[in-house]
Amino acid sequence: MARTRYVPDRGLTRRMALTMFLIGLLYVVFVGVLIAALGKAWPLIILLVGGLFVAQFWFSDRIAAFSMGAREVTPEQAPELHGAVDRLCALADMPKPRVAIADSDVPNAFATGRSQKKSLVCATTGLLRRLEPDELEGVLAHELSHVAHRDVAVMTIAAFLGVLAGLITRVALWTGLFGRGARNNQNVFLLLIPLISAVVYVISFLLTRLLSRYRELSADRAGALLTGRPSALASALTKVSGQMGRIPTRDLRRAEPFNAFFFAPALASNGGLGRLLSSHPTLEQRLDRLGRLSAELGR
Repeated sequence: MARTRYVPDRGLTRRMALTMFLIGLLYVVFVGVLIAALGKAWPLIILLVGGLFVAQFWFSDRIAAFSMGAREVTPEQAPELHGAVDRLCALADMPKPRVAIADSDVPNAFATGRSQKKSLVCATTGLLRRLEPDELEGVLAHELSHVAHRDVAVMTIAAFLGVLAGLITRVALWTGLFGRGARNNQNVFLLLIPLISAVVYVISFLLTRLLSRYRELSADRAGALLTGRPSALASALTKVSGQMGRIPTRDLRRAEPFNAFFFAPALASNGGLGRLLSSHPTLEQRLDRLGRLSAELGR
């Protein structure tokens, strides 16, 4: 990771490292099963899926920006937004990302890009209209923490196992690669591969969501420490979460597929299972952490 003034959270870092290790272990086991099952066809399939991964990784910033309707803006078009990003980048000693605005009443923000030099930070018009300057800086500091720690690259790599499991199964079933001229033991693999892929997908999905929740908590802490105002970030979180209830449900559902990118989920998950599947910690968890951090700082 490039050096910045963002403070690391060693406890969260250890938990994230353990989660990534488990995802990697699952990946190795799954690839081993695939190689045994695919026989001579495995290099072609792995090459195809690898190409898809590289394209997704390389163009992640453009794909996300296009999908969410973000348009890049100049300092003349959005002086307040650029000014806030300039101040935070100076504080963090990091390169300034491209700055964009998404024309949406859903109050939110996101950052994307595989590296600091290829990053983009975006705020919606709904967020800019609702937040005070110090609250906006708190949100942007959170998002720039994702950029500084290359979270998009980390999450893309972590999520790839689930993509691999689903795609391999579909390609195999469509083309019949597992069955044509297969030996008896390969026929057994033919029956087991969809089941194994489903199990791998579920486990990798849960681990990726766990990692995502850790990274959100880490970004909250790093952003709050950078500005020195945890209360401003807590105020922004409270305001954004409260305002979500006033947004038409159809607009929230349209934004929901991008929850993993957003500062706050468009539709928050309720209940035990919902929390397990959520890409973000609960509002209560985030506010509690920020409250304790504010007490530590004596603010």
